[in-house]
Amino acid sequence: MPDLTTDQKRRRWLALGIVALAYVLSFFQRFAPAGIAQDLAVSFSTSAASLGALAATYFYVYTLMQIPTGVLADTLGPRKILALGGIIGGLGSFMFGLAPTLDWALAGRTLIGLGVSVTFIAMLKLIAVWFEESRFATMVGICMLVGNMGSVLAGAPLSGLAQATGWRGVFIGIGVVSLVLAVACWIIVRDRPDAGSAAAAPRFDRTVVLTGLLAVLKNRATWPAIVVNTGMAGAFFTFGGLWATPYLVQVHGMARPVATAHLSLWFGGFAVGCFFIGTLSDRIGRRKPVLIATSHVYAAIWLAWLSGAAMPPWLSYSLFAVMGLVTAGFSLTWACAKEVNPPLLSGMSTSIANIGGFLAGALLQPLVGWVMDLGWKGAVLNGSRFYDLDTWRNGVLVVALCALIGAIGSWWIHETRCRNVWKPA
Repeated sequence: MPDLTTDQKRRRWLALGIVALAYVLSFFQRFAPAGIAQDLAVSFSTSAASLGALAATYFYVYTLMQIPTGVLADTLGPRKILALGGIIGGLGSFMFGLAPTLDWALAGRTLIGLGVSVTFIAMLKLIAVWFEESRFATMVGICMLVGNMGSVLAGAPLSGLAQATGWRGVFIGIGVVSLVLAVACWIIVRDRPDAGSAAAAPRFDRTVVLTGLLAVLKNRATWPAIVVNTGMAGAFFTFGGLWATPYLVQVHGMARPVATAHLSLWFGGFAVGCFFIGTLSDRIGRRKPVLIATSHVYAAIWLAWLSGAAMPPWLSYSLFAVMGLVTAGFSLTWACAKEVNPPLLSGMSTSIANIGGFLAGALLQPLVGWVMDLGWKGAVLNGSRFYDLDTWRNGVLVVALCALIGAIGSWWIHETRCRNVWKPA
């Protein structure tokens, strides 16, 4: 990476700040159904399976867009896709907030997922191009710390605001913010330090793109990162994205504000963990041992939720805080995938690694709902379905097994010592 001028260094931080704010919206939209799950169930009179499908729509689109986004980030560049994504996500948020029926809400969530799906990969591409390679995991951790404020807001703050003013107005306001950030990305973000050069303009070559994708997928060192991301992020997105609040309310008898406070603590711990785990990995020059430790602690904590055992508040809060910190371990999978593939394919390699967690979230959110509907005994509480402990255990078991897969996969991670180790065949 060439030395940057003072103006370029200032511009990269300003651009990254704008993109990080867009990432805050992405995280908020991802986890918002968990904070208002009961409101959505009442508004649209849904079963657990239908509610799971509504929440998972975001993940279906996000998953399908991961590889195309990696290609677009490496060809069209982050600036264009960020601006377009902000517009689409904003329109989707309007549609979701104004939805008169479940079908309209599903369409809105689809547009939201399509719009925000480009944010993360574009952000990784900007970091890879504008910052030193040795700082990649640290910079990703900083952006994750900022971005995860969106998930924290999607817990207790969203729940409280939705109860006070209604959930629909919140999403209309978020739509306005999304459009403003789209304009800011177009004006401020530049794809690379020499973006003004005609020679630096991105070009789309179908043959090169397909060759690059195949090279990343054929690389055996890429797949352990995919497996770990699938297990850890998949469990996080499935439970944290929808089922955590209903579980805590119905199994542990928590009031809704207390349950969403646990959720916000999980998200907040994840935000802090992303920063410290990325920094720790960069400083010790290791990826694999950090991933092994975090994934195994993460899998072990799921045994507590699987048991459904009663516990004092200090213990449940502590477990959620620790779970948040170790959940952040999967953020290293992007670095692991990037560092075993050609540097020019950083967008594709990180997007392919990222696809596992979102695919798992897309499949498991409705699956958990379907499993629980099978055990539903007809009970209703405050207008939504109530499930007993045994039924919840069946649903949580699906998530726990997903987390276990991530822990097993960590043993096959290729240690890069925090540098790119790819070599031409």
